[in-house]
Amino acid sequence: MSTLFGSFMVIWMLILISLFFIGGYFMFRKFLKSMPKSDGKSDLDWQDHYIDQTRALWDDRTLQLLDELVEPVPTLFRDVAKRSIAGKIGQLALEAKAKQINQDLVIKGYILATPARDHKWLVARLKEKQIDFTPYKEHLKIKV
Repeated sequence: MSTLFGSFMVIWMLILISLFFIGGYFMFRKFLKSMPKSDGKSDLDWQDHYIDQTRALWDDRTLQLLDELVEPVPTLFRDVAKRSIAGKIGQLALEAKAKQINQDLVIKGYILATPARDHKWLVARLKEKQIDFTPYKEHLKIKV
């Protein structure tokens, strides 16, 4: 009986330590993003800047497209992912001096702001919505 309890305690400690490491990893990543760069602003400051500067350029159609694209992200992380992608879209819009955020900017921003593992889902979603993704093949990090 005591060996069973001892085994349970060892397994429980390993699970607990693993969870601490996983949580620490994500907290450290967030900490690094909040550190000021050489220009005095952090990545999160720039993200907020781009979102604030382009807030008026969004319309209902492009917001709905962004919502559909972040749909596969777990609910817990969806808002963070959406802000990160919206920041990249805002950056692209400001660089292009766009008068309106359009479908092209949303798709390019999504591709540039997300890891390659998400691009497979994006291509499937664009095919489903009958949106031609050939102009974006150079930006995709997967073979299409």
